Amino acid sequence: MTSLQETKGAKFRALHAGEAFVIPNPWDAGSARVLAALGFKALATTSSGFAFTLGRLDGRVTLDEVVAHAAAISHATDLPLSVDLENGYGPEPESAARAITRVADAGAVGGSIEDYDPTRGIYELRHAVERIAAAAEAARGVGFPFTLTARAENHIRGHPDLDDTISRLQAFADAGADVLYAPGLGSAAEIRAVCGAVSKPVNVLARAGLSLPEIVAAGARRVSVGGSLTWVAIRAMVDAAEAIRDAGDVSALAARLPLDEWFPG
Repeated sequence: MTSLQETKGAKFRALHAGEAFVIPNPWDAGSARVLAALGFKALATTSSGFAFTLGRLDGRVTLDEVVAHAAAISHATDLPLSVDLENGYGPEPESAARAITRVADAGAVGGSIEDYDPTRGIYELRHAVERIAAAAEAARGVGFPFTLTARAENHIRGHPDLDDTISRLQAFADAGADVLYAPGLGSAAEIRAVCGAVSKPVNVLARAGLSLPEIVAAGARRVSVGGSLTWVAIRAMVDAAEAIRDAGDVSALAARLPLDEWFPG
């Protein structure tokens, strides 16, 4: 643990006690530096965006690869970094704890653990709580403020049961999570119901059709974008490439970016 990491951890913890903030999700060191240059106060990785950089679908990376990715993103900027740790890369509580410890060693000051397994589906509540409790214990043991986010995956895994989602988030808070997250909430009413039912800060996944002011007014303390910025960038690349292939239109290649400003030194 370095003094810089301790400072980052304290800053990240303090952000959750202040006004609502946006935490964008870079997919590599370059995008992290751009987002830092644009003035954001913290960053979070995206499992789907990172998997894309390896030519894979979401859920098909290893813990070792994620740790290396976390180190690269953390070292790219001075901003606090939280890491998307999916289910902790294993079903047992020990897996969740190990994932937290390893990304903390890599420079991260936050991480999220979800209650969904690609092969087993959504974990039974007791097991899910045991996993968050183990992750929370690991987070408390790293020697600096580490912010644990607990994710309830119902709404993006075909089980949009708001009552169950709220019950899970309440249980995760009791188990030691610092931030609560239910990706896929589709309306301000759902966000308001979640935020009003829990005692910890809530992260909300931004989505087209629901404005940032609406999300914040509904009670969100932190707003992330997941892999969406990755897909915005790739969509622009594909559109330009298709125009070149199909019409010989190279006009998109006129794009210029202020890299000297974004990457000083």
